[in-house]
Amino acid sequence: MDTDLLLSPHSITPMYAQIMEQVIAKVMAGAWKAGAPLPSIRELAAGSRVSVITVKRAYLELERAGVIVTRQGKGSFVAETLDATQTLAAQEFQSQLAGLLEAARKLGLDGRQVLDRVEQALSSEPAMPKPTNPDRRTPE
Repeated sequence: MDTDLLLSPHSITPMYAQIMEQVIAKVMAGAWKAGAPLPSIRELAAGSRVSVITVKRAYLELERAGVIVTRQGKGSFVAETLDATQTLAAQEFQSQLAGLLEAARKLGLDGRQVLDRVEQALSSEPAMPKPTNPDRRTPE
C-alpha cells in the first residue's frame, strides 16, 4: 500500500483536510482496497511530518464519513462497505456540480445555457457507463 501523502503547509486547506482528501482519493481510485490496513496514526504523522493530533482528527472524520473503520487494538482499515466508494463519488460529483453552477453564475449564464454546454460536453465525451446499482434510478 502506497502511504505517501503530499501535504503542503502553504495550502489554505488545513492539514487534516489534506490528509482526508488524499485518503479518499486513494480509496476512490482503488489504490487502497476495502479491508486494507491504514498506517497507524503515529506512522502517518511521522512520515508526513504533522502532529499525531492532526492525523487523529483526519482519521476520526474519515471514520464518521464511513471511509475507514477503526478496530480497538488492531488499527484503522479501509471500510468494507461497497457503498463507501459510491457515496464518496456521489459527494465529489455534488461538490463539482456546485462549483460548475457557481462558475456559471459568475459568467452570467442562465439555466438553458448551462444545460446546452453540459449537453455539448456530454456529446463529445465517450459514452458514460451505466450505474451498477440497480436501485438507483437514472433520468430518462
